[in-house]
Amino acid sequence: MVTKPLFAAVFLGLINNILSKSVELTFELPDSAVECFYQDIEKNTSASLEFQVITGGQYDVDVKIEAPNKQIIYTQTKMQYDSHQFVAPVTGVYSACFSNEFSTFSHKLVYMEFNVGPEQPLPGVGVHATVITQLESSTEEIHSSLNSIIDHQTHHRLREAQGQKS
Repeated sequence: MVTKPLFAAVFLGLINNILSKSVELTFELPDSAVECFYQDIEKNTSASLEFQVITGGQYDVDVKIEAPNKQIIYTQTKMQYDSHQFVAPVTGVYSACFSNEFSTFSHKLVYMEFNVGPEQPLPGVGVHATVITQLESSTEEIHSSLNSIIDHQTHHRLREAQGQKS
């Protein structure tokens, strides 16, 4: 029966997405506004923030990542795009804030990707008592390559969207 394996695959995929601490979204940043996003991060966990302004004004925003103890992890002013990787110095809720306060009439459309921790392993591949087979090794390599392709496609789509709005 095909539905049970299909259901199991969909269920495992949903669980993986729920447990994964990664968010990728596009949001509107009104003029003279600040939008913040919050993520709970454990101490010594790696995290990364990537963003790009797609439309609006000079395609720039102010960005700040702040630790729960108010320590500034990252801050940039009037940036069109950037990425920043860091290791959490303390456990708690971190904020990533995007500001358009310097603009009085131009709202922005901003793409953001916030990743926390290592990527989840493929189901069934991470727990092995024996050596990984050639098939499993190839599967991991294909998975990694497909993730790279997805990242490249996202960047090209953002550049294309930015070019169409100019």
